[in-house]
Amino acid sequence: MRQVYKKCAGLDVHKKTVVACRVQIDEQGEWHQEVRTFGTMTCDLLQLVDWLLAGGVTHVALESTGEYWKPVYNLLEGCVEVLLVNAQHVKHVPGRKTDVKDAEWLAELLVHGLLKASFIPDKPQRDLRDLTRYRVTLVEERARVINRVQKVLENANIKLASVATDVLGVSGRRMLEALVDGTADAATMAELAKGRLRNKIPLLQQALTGVVDEHHRFLLAQHLAHIDFLDEQIEAVSEQIGKQMQEMPELPPPSPPLPDHEGEVTDTPLVAPLTWQAAADILDSSPGVDQKAASQVLAEMGIDMRQFPSANHLSAWGGLAPGNRQSGGKRFHARISDGNRQLRKVMVQCAWAAVRVKDSYFSALYHRLAARRGKKRAIVAVAHSMLVSFYHMLSKRQPYQDLGADYFDQRSKGVKTDWLLKQLNKLGYTAKLEPLTVV
Repeated sequence: MRQVYKKCAGLDVHKKTVVACRVQIDEQGEWHQEVRTFGTMTCDLLQLVDWLLAGGVTHVALESTGEYWKPVYNLLEGCVEVLLVNAQHVKHVPGRKTDVKDAEWLAELLVHGLLKASFIPDKPQRDLRDLTRYRVTLVEERARVINRVQKVLENANIKLASVATDVLGVSGRRMLEALVDGTADAATMAELAKGRLRNKIPLLQQALTGVVDEHHRFLLAQHLAHIDFLDEQIEAVSEQIGKQMQEMPELPPPSPPLPDHEGEVTDTPLVAPLTWQAAADILDSSPGVDQKAASQVLAEMGIDMRQFPSANHLSAWGGLAPGNRQSGGKRFHARISDGNRQLRKVMVQCAWAAVRVKDSYFSALYHRLAARRGKKRAIVAVAHSMLVSFYHMLSKRQPYQDLGADYFDQRSKGVKTDWLLKQLNKLGYTAKLEPLTVV
């Protein structure tokens, strides 16, 4: 088998130890293999880097095991070419499972070029990704605290959620604060309503009549303080995300085309470098996407689409590609592919928002598939279509252009008209079609 790399290494990374197998192949094709074990402290990892560089190692392979690979990757980045591989793709030979064998197996696969590296963004994008993921965690924690508030209200026989859409809106928050301060009169708390909620004051009086004691007031006070703290944290993280996106490196414009066989170069419009904020604005033009969702999507996949060979590769990397299971000429049901869970989550959320936009392509796609395949499969298909459109929007640096709600009807216009004529014939009518005159 052809040997691709002459000096490489395989690392089996754990929480406390790193087993390294260094392979060197001389001019005669003889293998020189050495295995050593290092700790995971920074000083130990620096010794690992020095040991690899002393052997002339140019490529290093390690598995993506939880968070343990990141300290090793941080120190090796910039010194050697690091290939972070999927652990499922490099399963060891059964019956020979040890840390040393794993490192040797990785090194042997790397020598022959049989490993496929995972996409690891540069450090600024990884920092932005940490911020966006942390903001998602804070928002999810805030939702959990709101559910705890609702639980306390139910325990106290307060049915505010049955009347007010948002319990923690302006009116709901004033009522809860009055409840915490010791107000027991339901009519007094109902008068705190604002806007259209004042039309429901009689219902509010009934909903705010309950059995509230000091235990419930204490819990509500703690939950409201926790929500205020989370709101401050979310705002601070959002400001840091905006600052980080302003400091992100720009994507240079594409290189000019090469001259043809006659020595002429076609005139192409000048394209400015693509900034991260400009990329977020491009994604924001799509239905169901706002600035927060756009920043989260960009933090996961970046703004340079050249790192993905095609839109299908991006959808597979994002975990939204259709499953592929075929045997004997028949296709069977298969789950969607594994991929970036954070990207898949935000794309599904954007898809739910996009299908609610009336007279749009995504709405038509969703209703067309939901009737046959179900709502969950349909929403995943819409998320896949949105991710493919993001790929082309960023590649061409153009905003979203909706295909229209009648896209599928226009695509199969003859089939649609034939079906409608058959339906009319079944009802006992004969119809003659005449095209409309366009003025």
